Amino acid sequence: MHWDRDMCERCKMAISERKFAVEGVDEKGRVYKFDDIGCLILWNKLEHPEVRFKKIWITDAKSGEWIDAKKAFYTTNSITPMGYGFAAHKNRPKSGEIIDFNEVKRRVEKIGK
Repeated sequence: MHWDRDMCERCKMAISERKFAVEGVDEKGRVYKFDDIGCLILWNKLEHPEVRFKKIWITDAKSGEWIDAKKAFYTTNSITPMGYGFAAHKNRPKSGEIIDFNEVKRRVEKIGK
């Protein structure tokens, strides 16, 4: 990731928030970059459903470390680049609403913006 230079595939904003960045890798090895997990989900569902991600990486909201998005724990009340509010954590947080990737996907798709 080239911070402040790489652009989100969906919203075209520069990716600068190191605690919310997302990368999806397709079956051919192409990397798609996003500034918010909501952008990845809606880009894939609404704009490019033909893209099949074999791996999705997201940065841990505390450390900035890249982690597997499908294994992460998500909190629901963060201020994120595009306002979806989901922050990923490598380890299960001790408080707040905690959901998994599938629930994040369901909620973002319901918003559908």
